[in-house]
Amino acid sequence: MTELYLQPQWPAPSHIKAYTTLRSSGVSTLDEHNRIDFDRLTKLLALPNKPIKIHQTHSTIAVPALAENQNKEADAVFSNQPNQVCLVTTADCLPVLITNREGSTVAAIHAGWRGLAAGIIPKTLQTLNLPGHDILAWLGPAISQPCYEVGPEVREQFIAQNPASEKAFITSSNARFLADLYAIARLQLGQIGVTHIYGGDYCTFSDKTRFFSFRGDGKILGSLATLIWIDNKE
Repeated sequence: MTELYLQPQWPAPSHIKAYTTLRSSGVSTLDEHNRIDFDRLTKLLALPNKPIKIHQTHSTIAVPALAENQNKEADAVFSNQPNQVCLVTTADCLPVLITNREGSTVAAIHAGWRGLAAGIIPKTLQTLNLPGHDILAWLGPAISQPCYEVGPEVREQFIAQNPASEKAFITSSNARFLADLYAIARLQLGQIGVTHIYGGDYCTFSDKTRFFSFRGDGKILGSLATLIWIDNKE
């Protein structure tokens, strides 16, 4: 049977529902418009409501999953209410899902290198106002370090903010570097006291059967949808 989505392997409460759709799901259109088929997505994952899909711009804006925020400029969506579906889309950038031990709050974060450098993860968690030791984080499918070459200016930006970021980069060729988005996210989560971190073992670039990849496909052919919500049926 064809695999259509991933589910985080993390100790979240049973009423927390979380998924990442795969290329085979047919949820994302294979064209330059990169639309999400909400009807297909709702049927596939038995969604309780239409997800709140934001307009992602590598910002540090986090908004609640409310109807008025549909297509608003933001890079994180959060909720503490049941059946409000938080959604981000990615095709090499890092999707991060957040909940707490009680499952009373959830968030979905879109974290490309620009968003990570700007601080989308700590700023979202600051908005949630949860103690770090109470947070569970899942790092979804993103481009892996061996496949992600960046210029020296990217590395320098992270190191200027935190010298420990240097370990997330290894020398490539022509004075360029291979960047580890997963390592950067773990470092930033750890700085705010989050130790329960899961996932981070995927590569969108090298696994073209399951994932979309902006760099690997050569253009935008589609995107992965990563979702989380609080289910009131459990």
